[in-house]
Amino acid sequence: MATKKKEVVPTNKSGIMAALAEAGDVTKKQAVAIYEKLLDLAIKGAKQEEKGFMLPGFGKVKLIKRPARTGRNPATGETIKIKAKKVVKVAPCKAFKEAILG
Repeated sequence: MATKKKEVVPTNKSGIMAALAEAGDVTKKQAVAIYEKLLDLAIKGAKQEEKGFMLPGFGKVKLIKRPARTGRNPATGETIKIKAKKVVKVAPCKAFKEAILG
């Protein structure tokens, strides 16, 4: 019985750039430029609070405003005030979740 080899997926930047270069039949330098442009678009898009940045097949990155609220210190049980803040939220799309979860 033949055993199936697992595909090794790169998990660091240089490995990802090499895989992109190979898949796109471009140089590593061109792959880095494409990656950095995509990252720049994602950052600029995420800063648009109402819209966010949608990467089809992956999900949406957006900036969320969290209002001030009261919370509780878990160690002492003391009530504390939590300040309002902005956070980045990444919401995976349905196809992405299904590909991972099955």
